[in-house]
Amino acid sequence: MSLFDKIKEAAFSQFIEVIEWLDETGNTIVYRFPVYQQEIKNGAQLIVRESQAAVFVYEGQVADAFGPGRYTIDGGNTPILSKLGAWKYGFNSPLKSDVYFVSTKQFTDMKWGTPNPIMLRDNDFGVVRLRAFGGYSMRIVDPRAFIKEVAGTNAKFQTEEIETQLKRAVVSEFSDVLGEMKIPALDLASQYKELGEVIRSKINEDFKAYGIEVTKFYIENISLPEEVEKALDKRTSMSALGDPSRYMQFQAAEALRDAAQNESGGAGLGAGLGAGFALGNQMANLFGQFAQNQPQNQQQSTAEVPVTITSEPPGAEIEIDGTYEGNTPSQLSLAPAEYIIRVSRPGYKPWERKVVIKPGTAKTFNAILEKE
Repeated sequence: MSLFDKIKEAAFSQFIEVIEWLDETGNTIVYRFPVYQQEIKNGAQLIVRESQAAVFVYEGQVADAFGPGRYTIDGGNTPILSKLGAWKYGFNSPLKSDVYFVSTKQFTDMKWGTPNPIMLRDNDFGVVRLRAFGGYSMRIVDPRAFIKEVAGTNAKFQTEEIETQLKRAVVSEFSDVLGEMKIPALDLASQYKELGEVIRSKINEDFKAYGIEVTKFYIENISLPEEVEKALDKRTSMSALGDPSRYMQFQAAEALRDAAQNESGGAGLGAGLGAGFALGNQMANLFGQFAQNQPQNQQQSTAEVPVTITSEPPGAEIEIDGTYEGNTPSQLSLAPAEYIIRVSRPGYKPWERKVVIKPGTAKTFNAILEKE
């Protein structure tokens, strides 16, 4: 490039008339408008479109932000001018300013998933491992905070650069909510919407300081380990059998039909019938014992006692017999027995009691923690 061309380019760059941004990528959150030597001239037009905000950064500090509209960079109607000390020179001074355009639209179809299984204590299956995945939508609600805390001086900031951080927050809150709500594994599928709303509110608390809001949060699937799914299939099959005695009668009738079709004759028929009835009686006895034990098992499972544990101040960790059970306030279900309840929080002396839970009586324990 010749010296004349360089001078001409610099001259034209110095007299920018329109400052605007048209996003052709669809995933750009922040775009820094290219201004020659960061000098914005008096009389320039600033155009901010719907779903955009323009943020002025003067000498490294966020000076002002503008919503959708058309603005003239002069001393009349632009609040930024009162904050720029160089304006008395007609804005032809060497003082620097940057214009960042921030997209405030909703960024949809963003994905999340658990990279590793989440451990969950379940009343039906004991400790199980869960995997989950879904999607969410987010947007920028405070452009100033986002520029200060996240984007910084990047000339172009896209969703991929914050997606990893958002995913980590989602998985962390997802694990906490599952542990706090104590939803049985068999009932998780009916609680996707409720879980999503709780997780979304917690994520927004974390990212409020960054100027980010998660507008939608979806749980598409929560999967159980293969061995748990097989156990569920067996339980479903047993339920489908219905009355065990009628099922065995049906099996005996099937055995009679098969024996009648046997070409070995009457001896084979008699042997087949004898074996069939013997097996049928044994199976009927087993099913009868199973049916008799069912009410007892159900009675034992319903014999657990609701126990409410609170603390002052709240948010303390609960341990029962050395096992973490969540944070206060929390409602648990404990079988009648003797337990050691420990409530602790950093900066406070632990609260510990040996308690006896009796059948049919709800219990409430309030741990008053003293500062160390």
